[in-house]
Amino acid sequence: MAASVSPSASPPRRHRPGHGHARRGDSPRHRDDRKRRASASLSPSSDRDADHRRGRSRASPPDDDRRRGRDSRPAESNGAPKPSGDNNDDRPPRRARASDGDEEDRRRRRPRVSDDEKEDGGRRRRSRYSDDERGDRYRRRRRDRDSRRHRRRSPSSESGSSSDDDRSRRHRHDESSRRQKDKRRRDRGGCEVRRRSPEKKEPTPPLPPPPPLLPEMIPGRTGGIYIPPFRMAQMMREVEDKSSNEYQRLSWDALKKSINGLVNKVNATNIKNIVPELFAENLVRGRGLFCQSCIKSQMASPGFTDVFAALVAVVNTKFPEIGRLLLVRVVLQLKRAYKRNDKPQLLAATKFIAHLVNQVVAHELVALELLTVLLENPTDDSVEVAVGFVKECGAMLQDLSPQGLHAIFERFRGILHEGEIDKRVQFLIEGLFAIRKAKFQGFPAIRPELDLVEQEDQFTHEISLEDELDPETNLNVFRANPNFAEDEKAYENLKRSILGAESSDDEEGSDDASDEDAEEESDDEEDEEQMEIRDQTETNLINLRRTIYLTIMSSVDFEEAGHKLLKIKLEPGQEMELCIMLLECCSQERTYLRYYGLLGQRFCMINKVYQENFEKCFVQQYSMIHRLETNKLRNVAKFFAHLLGTDALPWHVLAYIRLTEEDTTSSSRIFIKILFQELSEHLGIRLLNERLNDPNMQDSFDSIFPKDHPKNTRFSINFFTSIGLGGITETLREYLKNMPRLIMQQQKPASSESRSSDSGSGSDSSSSESESSSDESDRKRSKRRKR
Repeated sequence: MAASVSPSASPPRRHRPGHGHARRGDSPRHRDDRKRRASASLSPSSDRDADHRRGRSRASPPDDDRRRGRDSRPAESNGAPKPSGDNNDDRPPRRARASDGDEEDRRRRRPRVSDDEKEDGGRRRRSRYSDDERGDRYRRRRRDRDSRRHRRRSPSSESGSSSDDDRSRRHRHDESSRRQKDKRRRDRGGCEVRRRSPEKKEPTPPLPPPPPLLPEMIPGRTGGIYIPPFRMAQMMREVEDKSSNEYQRLSWDALKKSINGLVNKVNATNIKNIVPELFAENLVRGRGLFCQSCIKSQMASPGFTDVFAALVAVVNTKFPEIGRLLLVRVVLQLKRAYKRNDKPQLLAATKFIAHLVNQVVAHELVALELLTVLLENPTDDSVEVAVGFVKECGAMLQDLSPQGLHAIFERFRGILHEGEIDKRVQFLIEGLFAIRKAKFQGFPAIRPELDLVEQEDQFTHEISLEDELDPETNLNVFRANPNFAEDEKAYENLKRSILGAESSDDEEGSDDASDEDAEEESDDEEDEEQMEIRDQTETNLINLRRTIYLTIMSSVDFEEAGHKLLKIKLEPGQEMELCIMLLECCSQERTYLRYYGLLGQRFCMINKVYQENFEKCFVQQYSMIHRLETNKLRNVAKFFAHLLGTDALPWHVLAYIRLTEEDTTSSSRIFIKILFQELSEHLGIRLLNERLNDPNMQDSFDSIFPKDHPKNTRFSINFFTSIGLGGITETLREYLKNMPRLIMQQQKPASSESRSSDSGSGSDSSSSESESSSDESDRKRSKRRKR
């Protein structure tokens, strides 16, 4: 071995595999020189590799050429023979292995195309790969085996850092080759799919139509699947035996759908049209379905409870057993909800019972018993439910059982005095007492459009909550009826008897219509000319109110607002909307603004129509004054006081106010108080007294200063004295002082008349006596003369 050769003149000594350390004499400068010489010696091979890189197989490892170039560096750079050793004697020369690899690469590259033609020849290349798939696999295995052998035999002649770089470079190339293999494998699979896709296949025969749906195939008691109406009618026509179980099942499903549809679409406007359609169905057979549908619909929408109760009341007049069955089920539902503490269900059930009591389907004792149970052990929820129940049916109980309702209210009073319930529930009870004092205004027993049955025609059912009741749930499920045909015929006859009057009325109406056809034809042309399109959605009215509101709010002063509002084109009858919006804007303010009073005064002075509309607004606001909050009430009172003080509004509107203890509430008294206090500030107490004592206006002020009864007179005097306006009651005080004298004076003429009548009768009797005595004296004289 040439151990004395310097590193710059001879190639490095090869080490056995597994010896990765460098020579001791290596230095960074020597390593840089060797790299530079190796790059110079590799230039021909690198050029050659660049020439063939485009045609190289994607599966060939990119680091083979680098290894071959690195192994051949010493021989090409120095030209010295390779040092001999024990391990190198049996090895074939590396140049031969490199040439074999080049020949193999050339043989594999030959059928490929360049990068410029890749896009055009991609399909051919993939098809070639698919044809020679086995050969490619064999070649890849052989190449990998050779590369592993070459890697085992290659020495580590460079430093640790260069070996790490080579190792990372090889790792990257291995990763890239692996990705290329996976991509080529996917391409082969897609190519095979594309190659197989154009093969023609025989057209598949069309599927046979589905078998007809038989009633036996319908699972479950409720059908389980949806059957269109036309399909249901077709199936019923195809069944020949009308009394078979299949036909009965189909008719049951149709009856159920029809009853559910009619109950779900009923409302206050179309109930008169729904009732004949409902009677056209077999309610005797479907009474369980009808009760179930009514209860479910009422639970889903409690706001339509009065409508469902009216519908049940109409059906109850013809079929009382249906009304009783529904009442039984509702009572059982109420008891179940009460035991389970299910408040929503309990509220719905109590509301339904309340409206059944209003329709006289249920007896009033049911309502009183229910209230007794709810208030026996009062809790927040039970008292709240009881308050809602009394609101719904209190007006009817006041007429049917006033003593029972009074006992219930006494119980409410006791609960309120105990104070064991929540404050919110206490306020509910206080509100209920206020509603009772107002005679349940706003909570009518029956709406006019739902008052369809006379009480004489109604059947009332009395049920106790403690009785054992049978809900008859078997009526909700289909059961075959052996007498189906006879029952259907019987109900047809019953239906004719129920709807006969209506059908006869329809026939008479058709006869009358035929006589009037000629007149209608002559009037059609005139009606077409006079026809007008009206918007029932009130879109124009809403837009007008929005315009008025924005104009009022965006104006600087009342003069600008009045000028802009007068420019708005109002149709006849829309002046009232302007007055209402002006009053609403005034009531919404936190404090009263004189701006609104001046604006209202301007409109009253301009046109008398606005004056009349403000009079109507005064009457309307006073009638609903109990609905206003204190702040709104104060603003409204000051607004009308301004109009009265400036004579924009005539004073005869005060005739609508009747100042007595029975005719006023706390809200109305506050309104009257603020109204007269503002008038005294505007006019002064002297001028206000003169205006109230005007003899021409006494008829309008008699309701404010009543003189019909001393009690009412004292109440009026005390009211005005308490608000600091006792000076306007002087005439009323004098009248109250002189009231006994006036009563005596009224009694004296009556006594004198009675005395005169007595004296008249006495004079008549004395005259008759004198006449009789004179007659007797004449008779005596005539007798004496005869003698």
